Amino acid sequence: MSILSLRLATSLHEEVKLLSKREGISINQFIASAVAEKMSALMTEEYLVKRAEKGRKDAFLAAMAKVPDSEPEHYDQIPQK
Repeated sequence: MSILSLRLATSLHEEVKLLSKREGISINQFIASAVAEKMSALMTEEYLVKRAEKGRKDAFLAAMAKVPDSEPEHYDQIPQK
């Protein structure tokens, strides 16, 4: 485990304090979780960009051509206005 000194604006610190108390966790736990969530989002974006670069339009269209053309189930339909 590492120790990190962090400077926060007073207003941000107060909000973190309130939110962590509401969640029933320590401020350290709250901030560690927030950092992990942000890292996950950024790493996922990076992964998807790399995957998209490997994609081929012809392969996508070939896969889509195999999907039957049918009406969606009633629970998947978009309501018409």
